[in-house]
Amino acid sequence: MKYNKTVKATFIERPNRFVAKVNLDGEEIYCHVKNTGRCRELLQSGVDVWLEDSENPNRKYRYSLVSVRKGERMVNMDSQAPNKAVGEWLRSEGLFKNINLLKPESRYGSSRFDFYCEYEDKKAFIEVKGVTLENENIVSFPDAPTERGARHVAELIECIKDGYEAYIIFVVQMKNVMHFTPNEDHDPVFAGTLRKAQQEGVNIVAVDCFVSDNEMRIEDFVEVKL
Repeated sequence: MKYNKTVKATFIERPNRFVAKVNLDGEEIYCHVKNTGRCRELLQSGVDVWLEDSENPNRKYRYSLVSVRKGERMVNMDSQAPNKAVGEWLRSEGLFKNINLLKPESRYGSSRFDFYCEYEDKKAFIEVKGVTLENENIVSFPDAPTERGARHVAELIECIKDGYEAYIIFVVQMKNVMHFTPNEDHDPVFAGTLRKAQQEGVNIVAVDCFVSDNEMRIEDFVEVKL
């Protein structure tokens, strides 16, 4: 997935989950943050960030913060990017071959999953989670407790019981990581639910991404350690 236009700025502060103050070409401005997670280890004062330019001066915030430099690594932190990247990846047959149906935002019972896919003679529900938390080249999810995330994983188990395939894809929004693991310290409930899901037959997949100032695309599988 690509952005139409991005510009480089310097991060100053984040007054709330939705807004950041940055220095753009010597001017302090406010921009929208396209990730409501904590991201404290990413948004440090003085780091380089990249903003998507809507080129619409009438919007409340013309710019949206989409990526950040962490040391030598570019990290995409746009929470909408993982679903877009997975959609492109699935359509290019990065995970399944011979796809004949791919539907985003598909309902199953009282649940809504990110994708429903039919390929060959199989049917699969897919949930996507973006991963931006990294420590010593190990990435994990979530960066804060998420009841919703655990519920999605538990609901995938129900799909398995009804004869569907089920996948949860962790999209690591950066490159050069060692492996993915659930964040046991921040959310032991999610970690336990993920382990149970794997035992019940849910496929746990992690992939990394090429990230530049104006692009993010899925590249390689990442080892999963539960």
